[in-house]
Amino acid sequence: MIEVVGLSKRYGETLAVDDLSFTVPPGKVTGFLGPNGAGKSTTMRLILGLDTPTSGSVTVNGKPYATYHRPLFQVGALLEAKAAHGGRSAYNHLRCLALSNGIPRARVDTVLDLVGLRSVAGRRSGGFSLGMGQRLGIAAALLGDPPVLMLDEPVNGLDPEGVLWIRNLLKSLAAEGRTVLLSSHLMTETALTADRLIIIGRGRLIAETTMADFLEGSGSFIRVRSPDNDRLPALLRARGATAEAQPDDTLRITGATSDEVGTLARENGVTLLELSAHQATLEQRYMELTGDFVDYRTAGDAPVPAENAN
Repeated sequence: MIEVVGLSKRYGETLAVDDLSFTVPPGKVTGFLGPNGAGKSTTMRLILGLDTPTSGSVTVNGKPYATYHRPLFQVGALLEAKAAHGGRSAYNHLRCLALSNGIPRARVDTVLDLVGLRSVAGRRSGGFSLGMGQRLGIAAALLGDPPVLMLDEPVNGLDPEGVLWIRNLLKSLAAEGRTVLLSSHLMTETALTADRLIIIGRGRLIAETTMADFLEGSGSFIRVRSPDNDRLPALLRARGATAEAQPDDTLRITGATSDEVGTLARENGVTLLELSAHQATLEQRYMELTGDFVDYRTAGDAPVPAENAN
């Protein structure tokens, strides 16, 4: 578990992290989102003790990261692709890391197999592509078989097969009870991978929630097509829901689930020709929530409210 309490970090006049508090529990993949400049990278560096907080505290499994004698057994982190000595082979890079933490040599071979780099283990990492560098970084994060993993943009440079592999890997690691924090700008991939979300903007917490609860916000509705469009809205209003007629002779229903609409229709003899649930995407909800926290926006660029997005 990662616990951040009242964390702040100031660089001169810039307040990069502002009284930030959140928890990353075990057994879940937690997506860490925010616009450019939101403070995500700074927060991850503070968790790993690479920077010293101005105020507040952060612990990993109850202790500051810097107090661990062999930290690779506690936390595996990927903050930057190809963060390796370019003159060393992939094998020797991992071997040096293993020696620094008392990790057996056999574990190097295990993680090379796990990330698919065994065939190029003897090549210098400086000649690796971005995707290969990402795989090497993930191998380093997994080297100590740690209970906590922190990955910043791990799918950058990976081909579709690699993206699917890392998605399944993170889900399986969380299913084993590990703590997984995933920072990414890829909304679709985060939606497919994460169970929980932490969203920050300008160094402050915007939301800490489950993926399911976040997506049930504005923009979700039920679409119904029925020859009884005159009766159904009144029945729904009596149950506290709303039904708006659409130009294509359908109803847009909010305030009720598809099961509730279907049951209500059956109980009142209303024929339904179409009943479908439409949920806002993670991208739509994210843009809606973070629009006021974007520091770098092109001319004419504005967030699209989820209820108006197609």
